[in-house]
Amino acid sequence: MTGPVMEPDEDLEEDFEGEEVAGSIIPLSDPDLTSVELAAVEEVLRSARVSHGPVAEAFERAFAAYLGRRYAIAVPSGTIGLALVLAALKIGPGDEVIAPSFSWRETAQAAAAVGATLVFADIDYWSGVLLASKAEIKITPKTRAIIAGNTNGHPADWTSLRELADRHGLKLIEDSTEAIGSKYKGALVGTFGDAAVFDFSQPSPLTCGEGGMIVTDSSELAMAIKRRRAHQPQERASVAVTGDPALQAQISDIAAALGLAQLRRLDEILEKRRTVEHYYTRYVQSFEGIKPPYIAPDVTEIHWLLYVVHLGTRFSRSSRDAIVEDLADEKVEAAAFCNPLHLQRHYVDRGSRRGDLFVTEKVADRAVALPFHCHLDERQIEFIVATMKDASVNVGAGAAIY
Repeated sequence: MTGPVMEPDEDLEEDFEGEEVAGSIIPLSDPDLTSVELAAVEEVLRSARVSHGPVAEAFERAFAAYLGRRYAIAVPSGTIGLALVLAALKIGPGDEVIAPSFSWRETAQAAAAVGATLVFADIDYWSGVLLASKAEIKITPKTRAIIAGNTNGHPADWTSLRELADRHGLKLIEDSTEAIGSKYKGALVGTFGDAAVFDFSQPSPLTCGEGGMIVTDSSELAMAIKRRRAHQPQERASVAVTGDPALQAQISDIAAALGLAQLRRLDEILEKRRTVEHYYTRYVQSFEGIKPPYIAPDVTEIHWLLYVVHLGTRFSRSSRDAIVEDLADEKVEAAAFCNPLHLQRHYVDRGSRRGDLFVTEKVADRAVALPFHCHLDERQIEFIVATMKDASVNVGAGAAIY
């Protein structure tokens, strides 16, 4: 997903505001990039080092400071980051990891990448996050960890999940690949798990093209992750400095420069997105066929990844798809928010079936992700919501029943 194509501009002092060209598509995501980011990347390109180096290390330090965690380790993606965490925890073949099937990203498949068995648990109907009570019934003697996500930016119930993990002696891993800046009981997401993983590809508010970050307070875990991420240049004389093969899973200083500049502007970016959220809230209130995003009582601040609305139960999955197609016909990029992991071929071949996770399937069948980024104006949002209203009439569904 990319923003509108822009012609080269000789004046790089001007911000990239992503103005929509008449008749062009309204993209699902469009990064907020300015001359600040351009200058940061240009500085690296003019330097003697563009691979992983001092800028990437500065990005790691700044991100750790932002969250108040001891260690931050930059990686190429959230999925690779989670795989490194699991490998560092010695989780692999014969072990089980509990995770939700409801997710925009397929980060949880990192468990399969290290040979562990992914066990899916159901979610809360309103917030879409993993429920501790549903995870507990999936625990077996083979269970080693719980992966819980801050779904679409909405924090999970970390108090209950922490108590569950501690009670059963399990590792708790926080999947924040869909969240940055949100707060649960006053604390930022990314501060609750034994380790947390972020992703900086689109549509994240903070994007560096492709990239991610692992954070933890455990020096032992941080060192184990770094050993598996990459060997240092001074270790080039050996192909096996340790018993853990390194994957060369670092990010470049180019990507890190972009990420560091975005991190410094994060409050500004999130505030712009909040304005867009207010516009959506204003217009969806008049649309009886959809439910606006839900916010749980313990969530003290929320920043959505995308603006996700939930169709009423009179809508079917096929009518949801028809609405997405109608939006596309009007040059609005929308998407089904989730194709549940347990219903995808890899897991169906291993025994998963429709009906296994009732709430996940019910919510996923009716969740629509609408464009959400800083470059949207009120006129466009009014058009998006009005187009969705017309599309709902076209599919013949009535008002919402939750």
